[in-house]
Amino acid sequence: MPRESAVYTHGHHESVLRSHTWRTAANSAAYLLGELTGDARILDVGCGPGTITADLAALVPEGRVTGVDREPGIMEQARSLAASRGLANAEFAVADVNQLEFADDSFDVVHAHQVLQHVGDPVGALREMRRVCRPGGAVAVRDSDYGSFAWFPEIPALDEWNRVYHRVARASGGEPDAGRRLLSWARAAGFTDLTATGSTWCFATPGEREWWSGLWADRTTASGYARLAVDGGHATPELLAELAGGWREWGAHDDAWFLVPHGELLCRV
Repeated sequence: MPRESAVYTHGHHESVLRSHTWRTAANSAAYLLGELTGDARILDVGCGPGTITADLAALVPEGRVTGVDREPGIMEQARSLAASRGLANAEFAVADVNQLEFADDSFDVVHAHQVLQHVGDPVGALREMRRVCRPGGAVAVRDSDYGSFAWFPEIPALDEWNRVYHRVARASGGEPDAGRRLLSWARAAGFTDLTATGSTWCFATPGEREWWSGLWADRTTASGYARLAVDGGHATPELLAELAGGWREWGAHDDAWFLVPHGELLCRV
């Protein structure tokens, strides 16, 4: 199987990690937690800074969790987090989901959160995840769906932001509307025992609005996504500044509300 062909749209700017380090097993993998046993062997693909990985390790004290990511620089942060929580059953390695360096049937659960939207061949990635999952185990995937995002007030700049984001993500080889496609991708990968569900993040309190609008305003002008938008001819720096202003305008409203829908899928092997 070829190495990854897509470019990771967001990069690892502080504004991106601000979001990633907020993620927990409870707010990002609740659909999976009932499947876990205390001695489970779990592979967490695209683990990033390791917050979900660490939570999973705490839930399987007699098992082991291996977090993998394509970005070597983020691995030290993940290791440090696990160590700070005293999780001796968590380990981390650099790996590509398209070519996992593990034997067949190595894990009870293979998990990926917000990964398939950023890979060039999600069907192939699912096949590779299935290869390293033992018979009777489960592959668990969850991805957001940018085309289904909803917000109020209806700030025009956020409509334009969403259009620009779609162009940048697809030009990078990904699919920003991955959530709605998970079931079809898994069927194409050969899975037949599937449970498809959906869940959301909702940001509506004053603290949530400030946090969500601020990180996206910063990401829109200063992250890897911003560079790809300008270099790819999808937006000018001036337009990105306007879109960031739209995020701040949204976050300043007392009645602002933002919904991030996710598709999620349990694929039993």
